[in-house]
Amino acid sequence: MLHTILSDSEAKPLAENPVFSIIRGSLSSGVLLLCDHAENTLPPEYGTLGLPPEQLERHIAYDPGAAGITRYMAGLLNAPAVLTHYSRLLIDPNRGESDPTLIMRISDGAVVPGNAKIDRAEIQRRIDRFYTPYHDAIDRIIDSMIAAGKTPVIFSIHSFTENWRGWLRPWQAGVLWDRDPRLARPFIDALRRDPNLTVGDNEPYAGALPGDCVNKHATKRGLANALIEVRQDLIRDEAGQVEWAELLAANLQEILSRSDASLTFHNVRHYGSGIGETAPDHSNGMDHQMGQPEIDQDLSAELEAAVFRRLVGHLRNRTDVQNIDMMNLAGFCRNCLSNWYQEAAREKGVELSKDQAREIVYGMPYEEWKAKHQGEATPEQMQGFKNAH
Repeated sequence: MLHTILSDSEAKPLAENPVFSIIRGSLSSGVLLLCDHAENTLPPEYGTLGLPPEQLERHIAYDPGAAGITRYMAGLLNAPAVLTHYSRLLIDPNRGESDPTLIMRISDGAVVPGNAKIDRAEIQRRIDRFYTPYHDAIDRIIDSMIAAGKTPVIFSIHSFTENWRGWLRPWQAGVLWDRDPRLARPFIDALRRDPNLTVGDNEPYAGALPGDCVNKHATKRGLANALIEVRQDLIRDEAGQVEWAELLAANLQEILSRSDASLTFHNVRHYGSGIGETAPDHSNGMDHQMGQPEIDQDLSAELEAAVFRRLVGHLRNRTDVQNIDMMNLAGFCRNCLSNWYQEAAREKGVELSKDQAREIVYGMPYEEWKAKHQGEATPEQMQGFKNAH
């Protein structure tokens, strides 16, 4: 039973499970820690998913350093924590069940042979064995903490590579969040008090991902939350993990100890990124239902695809709108859409050339579109591009 795992005891042994670990902590701590990508191991029957062992040491398999931070923070805060056992390449617990990246066939250039020809039955088998038990455990702990009289904030711990395809990322850490700023904004502000830290706000990734772990357990319950990303070169060894655990725990404790914390964190019932959820009215601290229909993830994907098709159709019709004008005003153009389409296809194991992706967006070969519709850039346009970029 869960109450035998979680208590107010000082001793905190791990509760072992084939899929996850629970670190014992106080039900009244006010914090639940999550680590979705803690380890790079795989069940014996899956071998290495056909990958050479060195690929399992990369970020595609897990978040190096995140588990260490989570364990140290749990001790500092006397807070419960849930950590995964298996690699995200088996199945990613930080994705919705209908997310196309739930099981990656290709990840950052590495083809995963054991996933390349996966069928629906095997996907469901992995959901049942390795995905659902983790999320059920999180739900049970949250329920127990609420029943104990202390609604928790959800704090999820991840790490990111310092180099992404040749680009050195400038942030030491980033805080990801969706529409709920109650914990994320104060946490960003607290970290930025250190002049030596460059802290990303929804960087290096965006925090709005329907169906992900925070969305599933915090957003849909109305629980204050934040997801921290720490750069991996800073936490590869134990000393770095301890240093960051102490920094994060101290800031979290300081925010939670503020006199208005109970009002700030625990009076909003339900709101977030999903249509049909409740939006906050910060003028009086009350929530109001949006009155919109429930839209599940499959329908949401269909609607987003329809919007993309309409956008592409609109741009095909508006040949008078030049790419340079789009870049100057909005920071993207038709070529950006083509690149994004190509990258999305690659993530699904489909290789498109740049020309093929561009033809999908332009509706004709790119060189043909340029000959028909692209004019000579004016000095004003070129100066605007230079100023913007």
